[in-house]
Amino acid sequence: MKLAIFDLDGTLVDSAPDIAAVLNRALARHKLAPFTVPQVAAMVGDGAHALLVKAFTARGATLTDDVIPPFLADLEANSANLTQPYEGIEAALATMGVAGWRAAVCTNKPVAAAQALLRALGMLRFFELVVGGDTLPVRKPDPGHVLGVLKAMHMSPAQSVMIGDHQNDILAAKGAGVRTVFAAWGYGSGEGADLVARRPQDLPFLLGG
Repeated sequence: MKLAIFDLDGTLVDSAPDIAAVLNRALARHKLAPFTVPQVAAMVGDGAHALLVKAFTARGATLTDDVIPPFLADLEANSANLTQPYEGIEAALATMGVAGWRAAVCTNKPVAAAQALLRALGMLRFFELVVGGDTLPVRKPDPGHVLGVLKAMHMSPAQSVMIGDHQNDILAAKGAGVRTVFAAWGYGSGEGADLVARRPQDLPFLLGG
């Protein structure tokens, strides 16, 4: 058996439009100017709290604790309004499953929001496990996030590969001794990745199944 560990935002789904809408509503509640979708996409990858810190700091404001709970509730409730799976990703997941790949999600997004999004898009069925940024004491780029997935799935680093669009994915996987595939259709940088997938459709061929 082989294990494919997927990042979520920018890898499985194009979620920047929904994240931007939720973030901009949080900013509006504090009379702060909104960001464009591309600007938000560039800030995604470090988790919800880090996104809020970046946004508030960029607007010359200080993030306070009262901002976080309504933001998380809004994110969980409205994560699939505009979000869509990347073209070809579901077919790639199905092909890999037939070829014997197990699949998990390792995301810095809160796990409840991640599961709600995958469920709404009908994609939860592809994954045995979803690990969020609040599931473990650490999150990507800490290797412990990926190692936690391996432990839960009873798989070794040698049996596994991480697919993601962000440096956090690559750093966390490499620190855990796991091969990396950069999802070039996403939001981030692939420096240091072992392989590069230009399109989701390329994944089964790159990974041999």
